[in-house]
Amino acid sequence: MLGNATSRDRPHRRALILVENLSVPFDRRVWQECTTLRDAGWEVHVICPRGGRRDTEPEAVVDGVRIHRYPLRAATGGPAGYLREYGAALWHTFRLARKVGPVDVVHACNPPDLLFLPALWLKRRGARFVFDQHDLVPELYLSRFGRGEDLLHRAVCALERLTYRAADVVLATNESYRDVAVRRGGRRPADVFVVRSAPDVDRFRPVPPEPRLKRGKPHLLCYLGVMGPQDGVDYALRALAKLRDELGRTDWHAVFVGAGDTFEAMVELSGRLGLSERVEFTGRVPDADLVRYLSTADVCLSPDPRNPLNDVSTMNKVLEYMVIGRPIVSFDLREARVSAGDAALYAPANDEAEFARLIAVLLDDPRRRARMGEIGRQRVGGPLSWRNSQASLLAAYAAARRERPPVSGSGPHRAGKRPRR
Repeated sequence: MLGNATSRDRPHRRALILVENLSVPFDRRVWQECTTLRDAGWEVHVICPRGGRRDTEPEAVVDGVRIHRYPLRAATGGPAGYLREYGAALWHTFRLARKVGPVDVVHACNPPDLLFLPALWLKRRGARFVFDQHDLVPELYLSRFGRGEDLLHRAVCALERLTYRAADVVLATNESYRDVAVRRGGRRPADVFVVRSAPDVDRFRPVPPEPRLKRGKPHLLCYLGVMGPQDGVDYALRALAKLRDELGRTDWHAVFVGAGDTFEAMVELSGRLGLSERVEFTGRVPDADLVRYLSTADVCLSPDPRNPLNDVSTMNKVLEYMVIGRPIVSFDLREARVSAGDAALYAPANDEAEFARLIAVLLDDPRRRARMGEIGRQRVGGPLSWRNSQASLLAAYAAARRERPPVSGSGPHRAGKRPRR
């Protein structure tokens, strides 16, 4: 049991989670946090944008979590577009926070590093502030826009400092982010808790492979994830062209699952490289289709290039490949090694030719693929499991409220209880 008392014995506690980057429950990390808090006896509210094809209702109660959504148009056209997006998001967040009313904890998830503003407003009304740092926004700015340390970079650094200063505790997604919070953010180590993202093992259960997804080829390669400027889909496509042209391998079909700002540009690049017949872009797909592709894949791709953000970030796709038991080819990034360990082969950073060669190595060695897949499953089920993150999340909430942290036991609110989905 999470704590020594049942939910009936606990005082009424309300948490408000603020999200701007994705809708909920589509944001998997946030949803896991919501259900963990709910199972620990919290009344959980979320304020987030509406989704495009899902999470479209203005208000919803999903598995006991109360979600308040606002309309938001994603930024286009450079800095002015982001100012419009973030200004609208802040206005709606303040508006809906007033509607929710008093809360014990406000839990703000970046990016952007602007949600400390409604959090401060709620702190003045008695709430404690938990900052959930999903991204290092200064590094994200450098990696995404390539403008260097200009005026806007100095501005995002200042907003990060203000967010750190306002928070009572900080949630970091890995040890690299924790080090930044301590070193750059000036936070006490005792106030920074590592809450790793982890795949939902109930959502990601392997199914029997479907050979037809390979489109008549012996092997299927799979990429899963966002397609933005920093995500390396262009590196993957150029590596696949080298796999065909320099290594003479034509025994594969590749599927790229996901969407993002550069989706159309990546489809166009695939055509320019002559890969249109070999590479399939699905866009976003339902969970069941996603699991079908991953369960059929022989090798999964994590082509994120080394840059200031990627080297220290945990890639959700790597963990999702691992929970299905797929071997991975990745560039050699610090946190990629922490996550995947021996479940991946690592090409030197941004070396597309070596990335292609390692794909070929795995295609020729089914025993090695199976061994690496099993290593990945064991890591996700053990040291990288959400059970460990649940305990850290609840300890962070206890620290924010200056309570004793919950302890393990038995009862209706077990840390390992499955979300009611």
